[in-house]
Amino acid sequence: MATLNEAVLAGATPGELMNTPLPKTYTAAYLRAEDIGMFAGVEDKDVRKSLRVGEVPMPDLAPDEVLVAMMASSINYNTVWSATFEPMPTFTFLQRFARQGGHASRHDLPYHVIGSDGSGVIVRAGAGVRRWQVGDHVVLSGAYVDDQDPATHADGMLSTTQLAWGFETNFGGLAHYAVVRASQLLRKPAHLNWEEAASITLCAGTSYRMLVGENGARIKQGDIVLVWGATGGLGVYAMQLVKNAGGIPIGVVGSEEKVEVLRRLGYDHVINRQEIGLGSGVPESVVDAGKKLGRRIRQEVGEDPHVVFDAIGKSTFGISVFVVRRGGAVVTCGSSTGYQHEFDNRYLWMNLKRIIGSHGANLQEKAECVRLFDLGHMVPVLSEVYPLEETGEAARRVQLNEHIGKVGVLCMAPERGLGVTDPERRARIGEARLSPLLSNTV
Repeated sequence: MATLNEAVLAGATPGELMNTPLPKTYTAAYLRAEDIGMFAGVEDKDVRKSLRVGEVPMPDLAPDEVLVAMMASSINYNTVWSATFEPMPTFTFLQRFARQGGHASRHDLPYHVIGSDGSGVIVRAGAGVRRWQVGDHVVLSGAYVDDQDPATHADGMLSTTQLAWGFETNFGGLAHYAVVRASQLLRKPAHLNWEEAASITLCAGTSYRMLVGENGARIKQGDIVLVWGATGGLGVYAMQLVKNAGGIPIGVVGSEEKVEVLRRLGYDHVINRQEIGLGSGVPESVVDAGKKLGRRIRQEVGEDPHVVFDAIGKSTFGISVFVVRRGGAVVTCGSSTGYQHEFDNRYLWMNLKRIIGSHGANLQEKAECVRLFDLGHMVPVLSEVYPLEETGEAARRVQLNEHIGKVGVLCMAPERGLGVTDPERRARIGEARLSPLLSNTV
């Protein structure tokens, strides 16, 4: 009898998948609790030293969960946080979650399978799953919410029990199999291959909530939007969303190479922060730095920005508050350069500016965002793809900010380019548009 891995790769029918036994173990990228202190006193916390790939036991399913054969995943910055055990070890999250009891107790283990993005095939569904079936091709949302919490029914991200799957939960997406709640599933766009589809839900969905959805800045036609880190995972999708909305995106990047990348992607207004004296750290004078940036923005588009999209944090936030126009908004999440933000509150209160905190996206926001990919109005922006065995190398690229767009990881998929079930639509959109940055091979 074929193994379940072989059955999935052979395109087995739902009945054949159900009749193929689950493996007792599976291959995954994981962290070990015993390594938590390994970076104490170390300046360069190299994630390649903490990330391991090997066999882990297959967990049981709760009634509202599905088991997905993961064809591909991608690297997000929370993988870097997990692998450096900062700002706190994610094992702390797993222990806290496990205290709920029941099926939550499975998550408190001496290893943590990480990864908060993915695409794949459902191979098992719990007794309480209604809308999904074995054999369905899906993409996965990173928002792990409790549908019995009243707040979830207003906005899943407001629930006090909401967790980031693969970061605050176990059994994440950088693996051959992943355990997810049915409320995390969305239909995979049929024209995308596995690695493309695995790169869209977390970053694009987060950017959608920050900019477009009713919980974010709610950009409109003609809005000028300044995007820090415009070639990063969040930034590349933010730029697409602004253009789709009829706005004017201005990307800020850190090198001439990245300027050229954005030009190649079709963006007219790009600022190299090095050219205006903005380094990678907090500037000595936020006001002086803000004035320099403001002058450059006005040179580009003639006005101050309506919205600033800031996922960078400590090194940029004070400038963001300064530079956004009177009555404008700074929308923020993440903070890859640090969480302790400083800004001059006079420029906020006296100019009636707003700060909007944003985190992830609820399932409806993710569905609206994935629909844009399905229609071809948005496209994945993968620049590199690694095999699962090299997850550490892939995460290191993101840790050092040496990547552009999204870094993909092939999990069960043996090679790139598989999983397309609507080649006609793919041909209409065009290979060049769907893969504008991808160059390396696996």
